[in-house]
Amino acid sequence: MDVMGKGAGRLAIVSWALFDWAAQPFFTLITTFVFAPYFASALAATPAEGQTLWGYATAAAGLSIAVLAPVLGAVADATGHRKPWILAFSVPFVAACLMLWYAAPGEPSGITTALVAFAIATLSIEFATVFNNAMMPDLVPPGRIGRLSGTGWATGYAGGLLSLVVALGFLAANPETGHTLFGLKPLFGLDPITREGDRASGPFSALWYIVFVLPLFLFVPDAPKKARLGPAVRAGLFNLARTFRDARDNKVLFTFLIANMIYKDGLVALFAFGGIYAAGQLGWGSIQIGSFGILLTITGTIGAVIGGRMDDAYGPKAVLFGALGILIVCGLGLISIDRDTVLFVIPAAPGAPGSLFSSLPEQMFLALGALIGMAAGPLQSASRSLLVALAPKEQMTQFFGLLALSGKVTSFLAPLSVSLMTAWSGSQAAGMSVILGFFAVGGVLLFLTKENRAA
Repeated sequence: MDVMGKGAGRLAIVSWALFDWAAQPFFTLITTFVFAPYFASALAATPAEGQTLWGYATAAAGLSIAVLAPVLGAVADATGHRKPWILAFSVPFVAACLMLWYAAPGEPSGITTALVAFAIATLSIEFATVFNNAMMPDLVPPGRIGRLSGTGWATGYAGGLLSLVVALGFLAANPETGHTLFGLKPLFGLDPITREGDRASGPFSALWYIVFVLPLFLFVPDAPKKARLGPAVRAGLFNLARTFRDARDNKVLFTFLIANMIYKDGLVALFAFGGIYAAGQLGWGSIQIGSFGILLTITGTIGAVIGGRMDDAYGPKAVLFGALGILIVCGLGLISIDRDTVLFVIPAAPGAPGSLFSSLPEQMFLALGALIGMAAGPLQSASRSLLVALAPKEQMTQFFGLLALSGKVTSFLAPLSVSLMTAWSGSQAAGMSVILGFFAVGGVLLFLTKENRAA
């Protein structure tokens, strides 16, 4: 796939994209499908307590990102270099992932170890991602930014898929049967009773990152150094204040950042509660949820590739509208499903005992979830390419810091809204319906964002 045009060589492009491949297992294995469920079911006293504590750690990391990402981005723009910052945050990220192994059941400090390590790893990888994103304008011409961004997301999804298959198929086992998703005994003698396979997702993510992030440091050219750190800090903080003023004065850019904040909140909540919703409405266990995650990763990879090409052809704004439309329609379809009903009122027969995904509600849930996975990648990929089109190049890292800020600063709001609506109504479906409102409001604000295709 040619994403080069004029700019960096093919090796540099591939090496840059491998950062997403390197980082994605953390989000796939630890944040979503393996370690987080282990924490809630085996470390915390109850799943409800586990979800609450995990949410606190996520919120703490999100708040830190909101405060520090724009500051660090401003400093990096002043110094010029990006790779030293990526390295600086890679070290604590790897260390924190390794710490997760020691969060064992029955350990007095297990909960604290897991939460602290998760928060540090989240903070570190999000900061590293800001600086990796800011390298894009130096690698390809403006007309290739969309394809480069989509390629990065697709590469990340592929890495997440492979890591999930390895973890579920060879490492993490059901403690009751002692077998993995593939019906095998865990590799390396990992003990299912003490959930060593689940805890191994931390060291596995660390090792994966170390191996696949190396090409970025070896083969991707960095921006030239502009200033020493001391003066750069002062200049960076001054430029940060100016960036906030510029963003506020640039109504188009400011409106986009608000839109990104709202629809990203909805996306965070959709993935945070998707597995919980499937478990409650359809009675799915770990095998079904893990298989569902593999499907979403596959369709997400396909969607990122298609979305990147459509981004270059029609512009990132059109891609964002299409992704939001799919999310709204499919989200509405998901909340219309339970074990016995589809589309709210149509009765459905139960599936065959012992069979996987044999009922109509399960099959519809899979199909709609696959489309949601396909839309999620382009939504995130086109968001960063639209920022490249809207933001001044000399302040690119700062504005990527603001993009991270807009995607994190209110990331608690949609999950909190879902929880409050669920508690008030007593219905999981009613709670999930709130997410559709976030997508709709984000779409309205995006409509008010005037895209400059000449940029």
